[in-house]
Amino acid sequence: MIISQHRKFTPLNILFVALMGLLLCLGVFMHLPEKIVPVFLEPAVDNLIGLKIGSNLTPQQNVFLTLAITLLQAFFLNSIINHFNFMSRPNFMVALMYMTLVSLFAPFLVLSPPLICNFIAIWMLGKLFSIYKLSDVRSLMFDLGLIVAIGSLIYFPFIVMMLLLWISLVIFRPFNWREWITPLLGFITIYFLLGVIYFWTDRLHEYYEIFEPLGYSFPTELSLNVYDFLVTAPIVVALLFFLFVLKDHFFKSVVHLRKSFQLLFFMMLLTVGSFYLNSHITINHFLLCAPPLAIYLAFYFSNSKSKWVYEILYLVIILTILYFQFI
Repeated sequence: MIISQHRKFTPLNILFVALMGLLLCLGVFMHLPEKIVPVFLEPAVDNLIGLKIGSNLTPQQNVFLTLAITLLQAFFLNSIINHFNFMSRPNFMVALMYMTLVSLFAPFLVLSPPLICNFIAIWMLGKLFSIYKLSDVRSLMFDLGLIVAIGSLIYFPFIVMMLLLWISLVIFRPFNWREWITPLLGFITIYFLLGVIYFWTDRLHEYYEIFEPLGYSFPTELSLNVYDFLVTAPIVVALLFFLFVLKDHFFKSVVHLRKSFQLLFFMMLLTVGSFYLNSHITINHFLLCAPPLAIYLAFYFSNSKSKWVYEILYLVIILTILYFQFI
């Protein structure tokens, strides 16, 4: 069965994960629009270089490129989790869960700024998981401040990951004011250099407009149709099962794992809460929740003992995704 196969650490699973990703995007090929809007970066960068990612791609090429990007992200995240031994033994469960989550909604399967930012989010997680054992993390936190700033130039709501850096220090480290200041210095460095460029080009008023999203009023609703809720129902059930499995393993696991799971929770919380920082709210924003959710689901599917439950549950998940893609 699918889950039992991906519990093994075998190179053959690289092919299986790729085939699963291809299967879960088949529905999009049946309903491809005539043209897909290219990816525009945030005005901070777009005003300077005017780069449009995917402007010369056909819809088919756009979907295939997205599939290739998500596969790279899936294996990148999987290697990080195996390195830190989150699943007790190496496997390909995180890669499988990631490919499943990024196929939940049709808009997830085309190029978008949040999709690009997921590379940065996964890279950040690998660095954040490592601060627990380091004696001095100031240079690392400075680098992470730079990384968050670069991510916010691609997709502005990514700026909330600055809060995640400070939360990680609370979770993993005793208080040291120097460690709290250094990520802010890294973040400011990028925007200072960007401000200098705008000043040299006599466009300083456009530079100030970059920060307008911070003044947006918080919306009271987000438009979702009934199908969006139905397709996520099996995922919610799997997360409930994850909580039961986590309850049995939480205090038996090493401290680093417990703290890392707390960090992932705050990452999801910040991502969900930051959707209002985009002037045009879309479902694509929630792609940033895929890395932490994939780790949570992988932990359940790697540690659950009821084979008939987890195999059937995953089958229901993929059938639900395919059903709502084709209707």
